[in-house]
Amino acid sequence: MKTIKKVILIAVLFVALIIGASSIVITNENEYSLIRQFGKVDHVVDTAGISFKIPFIQSVDTLPKQVLLYDLSPSDVITSDKKTMICDSYILWHIVDPLKFAQTLNSSITNAENRLDTIVYNSTKNVISSTTQDEVISGRDGVLSAAIIANIGNVMDQYGIELLAFETKQLDLPSDNKAAVYERMISERDNIAATYTAEGSSEAQKIKNTTDKEVTVLLSEAEKNAEILIAEGEAEYMRILSEAYADESKQDFYSFVRSLDALKVSMSGDNKTVILSPDSPIAQIFYGQ
Repeated sequence: MKTIKKVILIAVLFVALIIGASSIVITNENEYSLIRQFGKVDHVVDTAGISFKIPFIQSVDTLPKQVLLYDLSPSDVITSDKKTMICDSYILWHIVDPLKFAQTLNSSITNAENRLDTIVYNSTKNVISSTTQDEVISGRDGVLSAAIIANIGNVMDQYGIELLAFETKQLDLPSDNKAAVYERMISERDNIAATYTAEGSSEAQKIKNTTDKEVTVLLSEAEKNAEILIAEGEAEYMRILSEAYADESKQDFYSFVRSLDALKVSMSGDNKTVILSPDSPIAQIFYGQ
């Protein structure tokens, strides 16, 4: 009887241990625990630690809580100017509503990635199809990614997913027409540069012509003013002479000075000898006549 009691006790303890172990739920820091009852999610444990469930009736599924990366397959997209480009990209996403995620995607990461693939590809195609090739190339610094995220909007909310980022690893031309497109782009840039050069030369010529005209006007005005000053000076000179010769007390002095000036001019060269006749005005000055 004692042996039977021991066996029964051990069996009870074993069953209690199994029941206790199956009722414990351990939730890690980087995951959600979904407690299901008869296949339906009863509640979600979103904090790390130990919790409990009803053994044999309730079961546990886990979903990742951390940021996930999904690498989209390279795909062809067509710009608004009918140019084909190859887009190779990836997205960062995470689950923000595990209950909604479980209800709409059956708690499947694969289902979520398939849905993300379709939605992100359609958004990428829609944005690029309304953008020229040059705008797509120049928008690789973040403008294009922001436009695609904005185009997706809140579509992923219905699945309990938040799309954090969209990034392009490669956004390039197909190899068969890459060279032709590059040549066209170089030609367009050369034309733009030539236009800027021509506009600059035209503007420089306008400035030069305006400056030359202003210089000509200033020189003409200066010459005019100079002629006026010379004429005024000569008039003043003649007035002074007229006044001087009009004064009888000064006539003899000026005659004397002018005679000396004339004598000085005549004594040029090495020969300083001057021969004057007695009736010469200069000789008469020296004779005191």
